[in-house]
Amino acid sequence: MRRVELIDADCGIEQALGVLTDWWTFLVVRDIAGGVTRFEALQRSLGVSRRALTERLSALVGHGVLRRAAYSEHPPRYDYLLTPKGEGLLPVLIALQDWGTRHVLGDGSLTASALPASAESQRVHGLVGRQVPVAVSGWTVLYFFPGAFAPGAQDYPPGWADIPGAPGCTLESMTYAARAADFAAAGVEIKGVSTQRPDQLAAFAAYARLPFGLISDQDGRLAAGLRLPTFRAAGVDRFKRLTLLADPAATIRAVQFPVTDPAASVTELLDRVRALVT
Repeated sequence: MRRVELIDADCGIEQALGVLTDWWTFLVVRDIAGGVTRFEALQRSLGVSRRALTERLSALVGHGVLRRAAYSEHPPRYDYLLTPKGEGLLPVLIALQDWGTRHVLGDGSLTASALPASAESQRVHGLVGRQVPVAVSGWTVLYFFPGAFAPGAQDYPPGWADIPGAPGCTLESMTYAARAADFAAAGVEIKGVSTQRPDQLAAFAAYARLPFGLISDQDGRLAAGLRLPTFRAAGVDRFKRLTLLADPAATIRAVQFPVTDPAASVTELLDRVRALVT
C-alpha cells in the first residue's frame, strides 16, 4: 500500500490522511461501522483483493482505529471492530455521505426529504433484511425525525421552517402517541430516534406526554451504521424523516421513505403493521 508523504506534521488533516490513506480505507471503515466485521464478508462487500484488504486492516489495527476479536482459534479468525478512536470517524462518514448526496448526487439544495426515485431512497429501501443495532423486545417501529423541542427549552434552529421536510416532528410524535394503543394492540412497540441530545429529547417527551421512549443517536452510530440519510442544520447532523419496522429478531421488515406527510404516515404504517404482524 502506497504511503502518503506528510508535509505538515502539525496539520490535523494531513495527519488524518496518513491513517486514512485512500478511498478503500474509508470504505473498510464504513462497512465495519455497518456491521460487516469479518474478512471474507468485507472482501465480498467491497470486491477488493485479499492482499489489499489485509494491508488496510493491518494498518487500521496498527493505528488503533480497529481492534481484532477472535471468534475462532483453529483456524484463527477475527472480527474487526471499531475502537473508540475508530468511532470518532463516524461523524466524518456521515459528513461525507451528506456532502455526496447533496452536492454530487443532488443540486446542492438543503433538504430534509428526498425524491422517491432518488439514489438515497433506493439505499434506504435496500435496508429491508438488515438488522438494526438497537435492542428490541418484539416488533418495533423506529421513526427517525430531524428535531423536536419543548417550548421554552430550546428554540428551533434559524430557518428551520424553510428547510423542505423539516417541520412536522411534533405532529408526527403526537400522532404516534395518539395511536400508541392501536400499535400496542397489534403487538408493536414504538420508539422515536433523533440526533438531539438526551436532555432535549427528555424535555420534549415530557412536554408531549409521549407514552414511549425516544432514543438519542448523538454519537452517530445508527446514522453511520445503517447509512441513514441526514442533513446538517445549525451545526448538527439531523435525520431526514424516515421509519423502519423491525421484527423481534431486529430485522428490518418495512421502510417508509421519504415521509412527506408525518401524520398520514402513522396511519399508513399501522395498516402495514396489521398486515405483517399476525
